Formats: sequence, C-alpha cells, structure tokens
Amino acid sequence: MSALTELTLAAARDGLRNREFSATELAAAHIRAIEAARALNAFITETPQRALEMAAESDRRIAAGAARPLEGLPLAIKDLFCTHGILTTAGSHILYNFVPPYESTVSGNLWRAGAVLLGKTNLDEFAMGSSNVTSWFGPVVNPWTEPGSEQPLVPGGSSGGSAAAVAARLSLGAIGTDTGGSIRQPASLSGIVGMKPTYGRCSRFGIVAFASSLDQAGPLTRTVRDCAIMLQHMAGYDPNDSTCANVPMPDLEAALTGDVRGLRVGIPREYRLEGTPAEITQLWQDGVEWLQAAGCAMREISLPHTKYALPVYYIVNPAEASSNLARYDGMRYGLRVPGEDLIDTYAKTRAAGFGREVRRRVMIGTYVLSAGYYDAYYLKAQKVRTLIKRDFEQAFEEVDLVLTPATPTPAFRIGDKMDDPIAMWLNDVFTVTGNLAGLPGISVPAGLSAEGLPLGLQLIGRPFDEATVLRAAEVLERAADFTARPPDLRAGT
Repeated sequence: MSALTELTLAAARDGLRNREFSATELAAAHIRAIEAARALNAFITETPQRALEMAAESDRRIAAGAARPLEGLPLAIKDLFCTHGILTTAGSHILYNFVPPYESTVSGNLWRAGAVLLGKTNLDEFAMGSSNVTSWFGPVVNPWTEPGSEQPLVPGGSSGGSAAAVAARLSLGAIGTDTGGSIRQPASLSGIVGMKPTYGRCSRFGIVAFASSLDQAGPLTRTVRDCAIMLQHMAGYDPNDSTCANVPMPDLEAALTGDVRGLRVGIPREYRLEGTPAEITQLWQDGVEWLQAAGCAMREISLPHTKYALPVYYIVNPAEASSNLARYDGMRYGLRVPGEDLIDTYAKTRAAGFGREVRRRVMIGTYVLSAGYYDAYYLKAQKVRTLIKRDFEQAFEEVDLVLTPATPTPAFRIGDKMDDPIAMWLNDVFTVTGNLAGLPGISVPAGLSAEGLPLGLQLIGRPFDEATVLRAAEVLERAADFTARPPDLRAGT
C-alpha cells in the first residue's frame, strides 16, 4: 500500500496544491489499495479507468493554475447515488443492470469541485439494514477484527461499503446516506467520522429513494476537518428537489476554530438505557468531561418521547419504502421475470428481485398504509414524530448541542442478529431521533471496546447549524486522540 493512501483528505489537497505528487499518482495508489482489499467486498463497481481519466484532467488543471476546491481527491460513492453511465444497483438484484442516464446532484457537485471517482460502494439492499449483510452482492467485511478471532465483523449499515473503504484506506473519503443512522452507525463501528446533515441541506435528486422524509446524504471521512471539506461541496440548493432548502452554507472549515467555550451541551436522561454496556456509558462520561474541560457547560435535559422513536421510525420508514419501491415492477428498467400475465410478471419480478429485508419492510409498510390501519398506525406515528421534534425544539432553547453515544455496542460478527430483526433494528436506537426530527448529527471515533473495537460519540445540533456541530466534534476528536487502526494497517507504511 502506498503512503499516499495514508493521507487525510486535507493533507492530500495541500500536497496536490504544492505539487508534492500528482493526482494521477494519488488515484493510482488508491486503485492498487482497492485491488488488494477486495476481500472486504467494499465496492460493487470499481472505476479505475474513469478515476485515471479524471485524475489526468485534474493534473492539467493544477498545472494551469485552475484547480477547483477538491481537485484530484479520490472519493468513493455509495451505490445508491445515480452516476451517469455507471452501473447503479442500490445493492439489489432488481437493479443489477441499471445504468442511469443522469447524475445525482450530490455526486455531480463533487465532480464539479474536482473530485475523482474511485467506484461505487456496497450497501444494504436499498439502504435497508444496520449491518451491510442484506446486499445482493454479499456482505461487506469490517477491516477491524477482534484480537485472536478470525470471525469477520460487520462494518455497520447501510453505508457499510463507504465506511469500510475509508477505514481501510481505500479512499480519502466517501459519501453515504443516512435514513435512521446509516452514516453515523457504520462510522462508529468502523472507527471513522460520519455526518448526517440537516434534512434538506443536501439534495436528494438522483438518490435511489428509500424513505423520502428521512433520507439525507452525508460524508464519511477519517477526520472532522475532512468531513467539513466534503460537506461544503456536497451541499447546495437544488430546484430539482422540492425538499432541498435554500439556506446559505457557512464556511465549515473556517468554523473549526477549536473554541467551544460557553457552548451549552445537553445530556438526555432518556438515552441512559437499561442494559447499555458499561464501556458505552463510560465513553459517554469521558465525552462529558472532555467538553467540560474545553469550556462547555453541561446540562441534563429531557427528551420524553425518545422511547417512542424506534416504533415510530419502523412505521414511517416501511410505509415510505412501500410507496417508493412500487416503481420496481419489471416493466421499465432492471430485472424482469416473465409471468403468465401483467400481474404475475409484477409478482415474480418483485419476489425474485427483492431480498428478505426489503420484502419485510414493503409488507409492513403496505399494511400500515392500508384502509383500516392507516389511522391506527401511520397517522399516529406521524403525530408522535411531531412530538419527538418538539422535544428537541424545547431542548435547544436551553442548550446548543446534545451529546450521546453513537451506537449501543461495538461491531458484531457477520451473521449475528440475522434471525432477530428487532435486535438488528435496535442498533439505530441512538440515531433515529435525528432523522425523525431532521437534525444534523455526527459520529466521532472516541475509544475502543474491551475487545479492541472502535466506539463513537454522537453530537446533535440545531437545524442548519452544522458549523457548531463540526466545531464541537473537532474538539471531541482532539480530546479523544483516537489513533487506533484496523489490524492490517497498524504497521503503517
């Protein structure tokens, strides 16, 4: 592995500007790393030729003094973002051969800023999962392992391929989507930084839809600064997305001043869940002390409707999934399994094209939207969702940020919890509230479990106040001084 793959995104940006190496050399180093780490199954589609072509264009621009903000920086893209002329599968058999004729707004923003495409990363099918084991293309393997064990671990989901690629130094950064924690949870389990911006900060145009009122694109990186750099150029108003907010973006990198004195940070008592491992509770307390030492004022707060968050989420998300996935019928694109008539073709195509978890959520969603049950389930869930959002609005009258654990456990073994969907869904217990309320949240690697696996802390902020979230997150990052690496990378280069 080349030393170039060890650079942070910010360091690589500076190295390219100073002509210490070329964009082509940087891309080639990452291409070699990807080829050497295919056992992780982090990528569905590798695009080495496209990467080298884009890198060559970056070298020409740098030589001409016309470099763009992300010029020559190689990134990985979750295979939920449509990429013009490049296979986009959503991790599903039903889209195994779909090549979009257009580009998603977020990925297009990155290319216009000069970034280089390394490939499309693996994910839970249609982003439905917390472990990245539901993909039609097989599970992603976390580059972290338990000492003395050969059992592979999950990287978290659904953006597990993106998280594994960044953690294993296959990409300087990656983009994912977060519907109930699908950026923050894999970031925590993989020992990297992952951020879900405010709902509406990034356009959803060109993202294969899962749950439209919850989905939001965001970056996965190795540092908070890298996260700020990526988000700065991913976001922006898009008239193609009616939910995209026309709100100015501050200079996020400039916001990383390191000064958090006077910030009020809330500690929600409802997040102290029975059965939470002691090491998670201790890490949370460490986070409190780190922010206190930096000058923050810590306050206990109440978010009383938190206990309803998971039930609400698993009504709203399947309902929206059921509606969004109705378009996959074998008629217009993707898989088609011929039947005796139109209805039989629909049924056979969807049965063969959708995996078990997707079928489960479509069936739940169809049920809660059906006549006779809509009021009892879906409408009631939406009312409680409003109460969850109101809890945060009231809390943010007293505090500027909320600090919680990112996940209830470290990474678990591939295959565990597969027969218990409730246990699997509980992996998102600390993150779903941020999606239901549309708030920005970030996971920062902050410590190791007793088994030597990464654990993260989460910060949640006010709507469209990513700058404060990132500023405090960088302070946490410095205090935690997380320098641990996956086993195969510990020797360095």
